[in-house]
Amino acid sequence: MLPKAVKAACEEKLGLPVIRASFIGGGDINEARLLETGQGPFFLKLNAGPGAIRMFEKEEAGLGLLRESNAIRVPESLGAGQAENYAFLILEYIEEAGRNRLFWENFGQALARLHQKTGRQFGLNHSNYIGSLPQSNHRHDSWSEFYVLERLEPQAHMAITVNGLWAGARQDFDKLYKRIEEICPEEPPALTHGDLWSGNFLSAPGAIPVLIDPAVSYAHREMDLAMSQLFGGFSPDFYRSYQETHPTQPGLEERIDIYQLYYLLVHVNLFGRGYARSVQKIVERYA
Repeated sequence: MLPKAVKAACEEKLGLPVIRASFIGGGDINEARLLETGQGPFFLKLNAGPGAIRMFEKEEAGLGLLRESNAIRVPESLGAGQAENYAFLILEYIEEAGRNRLFWENFGQALARLHQKTGRQFGLNHSNYIGSLPQSNHRHDSWSEFYVLERLEPQAHMAITVNGLWAGARQDFDKLYKRIEEICPEEPPALTHGDLWSGNFLSAPGAIPVLIDPAVSYAHREMDLAMSQLFGGFSPDFYRSYQETHPTQPGLEERIDIYQLYYLLVHVNLFGRGYARSVQKIVERYA
């Protein structure tokens, strides 16, 4: 059952009565419902956690930024709100189609076009979230400063403080930070999705890629490519199409784990020490 206060708030946002609200598959953080109305279905995200409304507001802002790029489709937002103890976000419902070769080629091209949208500095005019964790986006002129101060160090500090990690982790991270500038090639700050794994995109009818659940910032574009490979990777057609549209600098495969380090630290802080050994291997390799 959808809480009455949430149902009333959704109806106010939509300007439509909600006929039925059904559970559908969602992520690890939020509940997901399909809202059925007389003018078609809508997608509802629901969370009773403290501060959830801020997460939904930042998600809505991130979707707006991606939409403004005109590079790739994102679902339209019908609004975020709070009803009693629940925060919610209503989005356009997109029915998924198959992921064929044309879809993957379109996806690679679209992501490349997104990454061609560049900014003057790394960061963003507001901070947001990676999963349910705060993600700081203070602006920096250099990628190495941004990556260390706004990405790696906040997550490393949390992981060391809460989970302990390994003996000497603090010193190893400090050594690693000094090498980021030489490892990562210079690139202009690119508009990135920020959390590009297989659960954060859809395939709309017509082989159209759709991005969801962003953690946007102007960052090094190789971050998105690294995250896409962390848990098995996407189709080879995706990477071929991307490289044909917007080639990366040589040696990406040799530095991909430096970018994946951030996401592995996030997983340590969200899900526990099961990811700590992967973090340790990357840090010790470079430190």
